[in-house]
Amino acid sequence: MANFVFKNTPTRHVDIGSRIDGFVAHVATFRKIEVLDIRPLEIDAHDNIAFIEADLMKIDSGLEAMSDSVSCLHVIEHFGLGRYGDKLDPDGHKKAIGNIISLLKPGGTLYISFPIAAKNKLHFNAHRVFHPRDIFSWNEAVKELELLRFDYVDDVGDLHKDVDLKSFEYDQKYGCGIYTFKKLSNS
Repeated sequence: MANFVFKNTPTRHVDIGSRIDGFVAHVATFRKIEVLDIRPLEIDAHDNIAFIEADLMKIDSGLEAMSDSVSCLHVIEHFGLGRYGDKLDPDGHKKAIGNIISLLKPGGTLYISFPIAAKNKLHFNAHRVFHPRDIFSWNEAVKELELLRFDYVDDVGDLHKDVDLKSFEYDQKYGCGIYTFKKLSNS
């Protein structure tokens, strides 16, 4: 995903809660990145990392259309489960996706990943696992997005690139879906 951000050279990249010592650190090696998270940031200052404490379950209207590039890697599956100080809400992921989409300017790119399996599952106070096409039913705001590409990591850790999600039959127990969306200009 960091390579996608590098190649797309957005004006402003915002990340939602991804690992600081993973994706955020990778992006910070070549550009500025802003991190939004419900938890306070507990690292030393880094010239390329700016932090905004925010609860994506109830987004501040001042953050709407703030960026042309947003990432949310292995985070959406935790929303509403209370694990990170958020309130319990069985529809937490559905509310969060709408708020995340609202951060994007029209024409902007959303990079999102989460656990996938053949059937939806809930591992309480840990995370959700979703069928790969389930994201399209989460919120009306998802209709504002066009899927540019779908990649996934299967049960054994192999990466499958640019897979046709419409005809994709997923029979894995626990993988990672990696989605690249564009926010439609007329939204």
